[in-house]
Amino acid sequence: MIEVGQEAPEIILPDQNGQTHKLSDYRGKWVLLYFYPKDDTSGCTKEACAIRDDFANFEAINAKVLGVSKDSVESHKNFAQKYNLPFTLLSDTEKDAHQKYDITARTSFLINPDGKIAKVYQKVQPEIHAKEVLDDINQMSL
Repeated sequence: MIEVGQEAPEIILPDQNGQTHKLSDYRGKWVLLYFYPKDDTSGCTKEACAIRDDFANFEAINAKVLGVSKDSVESHKNFAQKYNLPFTLLSDTEKDAHQKYDITARTSFLINPDGKIAKVYQKVQPEIHAKEVLDDINQMSL
């Protein structure tokens, strides 16, 4: 399992528009890397919409949001359009990122601007996760 203080493992994945993203490209910013089970399911939709509704607050503190699931680029595109999601969804169809981060359930990682794991969220509660992460970033940034 990935632990706090450890370097965040590199991932290189396509987003909902087919553009490739490297985690290391976001050095210098806080990153919420959240793994979720499946597009357009109840819990995943609640979590994504809660992040969407708080997205201006993530932008205000220069934090990046990267959602990751095993769904296809096309599935992500449909999910993002259906719910007006303003953040990046990464397609991990080969399960490369899931293996690197040892994902078995809904789990998120808060990565600090130095590229290190600042916090691991296991058993995420979809409705309150966005606010929880924002509070943690604000607390750690003091």
